[in-house]
Amino acid sequence: MDLAFATEAAPGRVNEDHLVLAPGFAIVLDGVTQLPGLDTGCLHSPGWLVRALGAELTAALSADGAVALDAALAGAIETVARRHADTCDLANPDSPATTVAIVRERPGFLDYLVLCDSTFAYADAHGVTAITDDRTERLAAYDRVSVARVRNRPGGYWVASTRPEAAAEALTGSVPADSVYRLMICTDGVSRLVDCFGLGWPDVFGLAERAGPRAVIRAVRDHETAHPERLRRAGRRVKQHDDATLVVGR
Repeated sequence: MDLAFATEAAPGRVNEDHLVLAPGFAIVLDGVTQLPGLDTGCLHSPGWLVRALGAELTAALSADGAVALDAALAGAIETVARRHADTCDLANPDSPATTVAIVRERPGFLDYLVLCDSTFAYADAHGVTAITDDRTERLAAYDRVSVARVRNRPGGYWVASTRPEAAAEALTGSVPADSVYRLMICTDGVSRLVDCFGLGWPDVFGLAERAGPRAVIRAVRDHETAHPERLRRAGRRVKQHDDATLVVGR
């Protein structure tokens, strides 16, 4: 794979996205923004979690090129949880959390994993296929209490936090490597181009192909500024600006 990337914090904020590019795989994590005054029971920030989890995933995928991606993620979550179990309340449902997207090349195949609302998309002779874990979009309510109540529970949604079993709920699969000529993994700060602003995935791929991944983020910012009224998904308003990260490959 030939890979390129871009990442940018939401204006005026610290970037809580994190990415890793290595020979044979790429990882994108999107730390879940914590609301002011929220009691997480944890001394650590989403930024700490994405870096710690990214490091553990990198170690696992580098050590074993055939390990199942969900098994690697479960082990990484467990290892990171042990690291702060003595100082933090890991049972708190608002513990720091992150989405996860991974793509890995191995002989003959591209493996992928998507947990929570990041996206893996690829183009082949049949067009573009986008794989997104959209369970957060199907929640009946989206206030602070309701979301905490259904996080990492059957019937709710799953995200990487303190429970290794969340990894088994990720969307995983493989596609024949020789059939794919473009691919992308991205956070929802990028996929809002499709979810909110009406572009198609072929449009996003085309922009990245013509002008590079940084141009995709510029398009996000332009749309956020010009059309804030479109920032609604599943009947709820989302924040005007979000951290945006994408990895594109061919």
